[in-house]
Amino acid sequence: MKQEFDLERYMTNGVENIVKGALKASLFNPKESIFMAKYALSSKKSAAIRRRAEEAGEHIPAFLIASITSKCNLHCAGCYARANHACHDEEEKKQLTDKEWIAVFEEAKEIGVGFILLAGGEPLIRKDVIEAAANIPDILFPVFTNGTLIGEQYIKLFDKHRNLVPILSIEGREEVTDTRRGTGVYKKLFQSMKLLHQEGILFGASVTVTTENIKEVTSPEFLNQLYQKGCKVVIYVEFVPVSEEAQELAPGEYEREYLNTALTDIREHYEDMVCISFPGDEKTSGGCLAAGRGFFHINSQGGAEPCPFSPYSDINVRDSSLKKALQSKLFVRLREGNVLMEEHAGGCVLFEKRELVEELLNSKVRE
Repeated sequence: MKQEFDLERYMTNGVENIVKGALKASLFNPKESIFMAKYALSSKKSAAIRRRAEEAGEHIPAFLIASITSKCNLHCAGCYARANHACHDEEEKKQLTDKEWIAVFEEAKEIGVGFILLAGGEPLIRKDVIEAAANIPDILFPVFTNGTLIGEQYIKLFDKHRNLVPILSIEGREEVTDTRRGTGVYKKLFQSMKLLHQEGILFGASVTVTTENIKEVTSPEFLNQLYQKGCKVVIYVEFVPVSEEAQELAPGEYEREYLNTALTDIREHYEDMVCISFPGDEKTSGGCLAAGRGFFHINSQGGAEPCPFSPYSDINVRDSSLKKALQSKLFVRLREGNVLMEEHAGGCVLFEKRELVEELLNSKVRE
């Protein structure tokens, strides 16, 4: 008889493995090791809270993605956020205030969320929110940044508050990175890495994987370069095409198999680096983890969405609790309708099935 998949156990083990990996990655950094040891205890407490909720019939995901601003200082080619109008040059008037984000973070801690990924736009534009997150040491906040705004003030903040982990976006070598992100960005990135490394601050890299750069960004040359700069976390994210012209850049079955094989070798060779693939690592989870199965997304205006690549919402955290948001009609329909478990071509299942998600969002409630 096939054993039933235990999502809570999978996610708890996943969190524990990430913490263990981070501890291993910081063994020769006393300040970082002390923080990670303390966070390991907090992580166990969060897991216990989620476990009690699960036993009571209420599933709480371990992860939350928070896009704390819609503003960005770059215009990256093929940017998904700009394509779906979630990212702008100007300030978003309706975005959550720092106090509203603090309320979200505090409630997340209370219900057992252990990781909150801060994104944007460019999250470092919202220093007020970053400083608010810094004061909640029970939660680890990976900050997904383009790396161009890291200066002395942020170095001091990251050094003092080790629960903030900058994750810098890079596409590969200088030519590839600057082609997508703008001239001079690559050099700014490595200057930021130098500053972080000098202070012994744990940081990582986020790599958008395409059909063009996949072999380069998984090569020993590229990884050795990051490793020597002090990078201890590498997150591979499959490119999501925003137009028909960009479709050829989206990884297919060959690229996903290649990445999966490469990751096995990378994890064996770089034992003190944490390497994660999205959505590739979801394959062992029994389906897509969005819509509250493993994580969900809050946009800059407070709308609770299944995923950053599925920008649909029927509830706002300004008007409801996180627990209530997790039981939104859209989330429940996605989970109970098995949309998250369906076969798909690869990459983001909800992006591929966006017409179905829109239909579920707009469908009438059945009494």
